[in-house]
Amino acid sequence: MQIREKYVLMPPEVLWLNVSPEYTKLSHPYLQHLDRFLHVACWDYRQDDDEPNSLDIAVESLHEYLETLPEPIHLIGHSTAGLVGLLYARQHPENVKSLSLLSVGADPAIDWQAHYYTRLNLLPCSRQLVLSQMVRELFGRQSPQAISTIETVLQQDLDRSPSPHSLWSRASIEPGGCDVPMFVSGSENDTIITIDAIRQWQDFLKPSDRIWECPGGRYFFHCFFPQLLQEELMQFWAEVDVGAVWQTNVVQRTPACQRTSQF
Repeated sequence: MQIREKYVLMPPEVLWLNVSPEYTKLSHPYLQHLDRFLHVACWDYRQDDDEPNSLDIAVESLHEYLETLPEPIHLIGHSTAGLVGLLYARQHPENVKSLSLLSVGADPAIDWQAHYYTRLNLLPCSRQLVLSQMVRELFGRQSPQAISTIETVLQQDLDRSPSPHSLWSRASIEPGGCDVPMFVSGSENDTIITIDAIRQWQDFLKPSDRIWECPGGRYFFHCFFPQLLQEELMQFWAEVDVGAVWQTNVVQRTPACQRTSQF
């Protein structure tokens, strides 16, 4: 976990969840935009080679950190990191002010690895060829040098991230949201988590929740449209914070009203 020095005395307002160390550079453009306005920390989960592939361990590790904070926090995560955030918010909503999911469909277990293993099982071709296909799905056309670099990143993600999928099975997570306010977003041209998969969240969302569709950027749209995403999230968080203050005032006034009615 990476916590900048300034958060030792001032806890973060927003926590970026990252369970794929290889994706760190892809999140930098967005986090640089966001860090101008809010105190942002990055929580990095790194699965050791001798550890089992388990979302539960990642959720437990996140809980250990969030329990040290003085108040609930805004969580945001992309893909599998978003899934970890969702599972955590379902178990410990008292520690989460809001949850923002990037490229997480209504079937929250689906990620690029699920597509990769499905193709690997169905197509009579090598892992290398399937990875090359996934590069085009995730990033569009790239130069041969870029393709080689991205393939290496994807292979490392296959080896190290806690994604629940494997060559032998595809995991399933109960669809639906959680009790805290949610922001769900995806890209209109993403072929992994399609815009239809994002819109299917409508069946589960609460009045406090929002869906936003990015005009491009595919699976990693937050890397290519950081300012647009930042503007949408800042508005959402402002609404959540206003609602939290209102609810706190109501709770604080209620005991006084009850005492008055007793006399």
